[in-house]
Amino acid sequence: METSNKVMITVETTVHKPIAEVWKYWTEPQHITGWSFASDEWHAPKAENDLKAGGKFLTRMEAKDGSFGFDFSGTYDEVKTNEYIGYTLDDGRKVTITFVSLDNETRIVETFEAEATNPVEMQEAGWQAFMDNFKKYCESQK
Repeated sequence: METSNKVMITVETTVHKPIAEVWKYWTEPQHITGWSFASDEWHAPKAENDLKAGGKFLTRMEAKDGSFGFDFSGTYDEVKTNEYIGYTLDDGRKVTITFVSLDNETRIVETFEAEATNPVEMQEAGWQAFMDNFKKYCESQK
């Protein structure tokens, strides 16, 4: 019998926008490039998203000074519009995202498997920074 030592991390936010708008900003490439980075020193110059079970996604993230960059990519396992996204990163880790409508607000809860290279606290802070940046981006859209 195999035992699992996977550490799961959860980050969340509440966005002051209706769920249909939040879903659009989370999933459409022209919006993903506007928020999918953890700090102002970074940007996302490219995003591709085939939002369906078996579909692939890729977001290119780069330091604005050109010193470093990487692709964040994987394959969707399950997609329920305005409700749920489950995917597997290219390194095999699983991620789930739940969208909960709260009248004109939307709560987003994202849970992911930690990787073994960086401390859990650092990973949680990094993914929360993405979530915070997403909230800021959404709420700035007219």
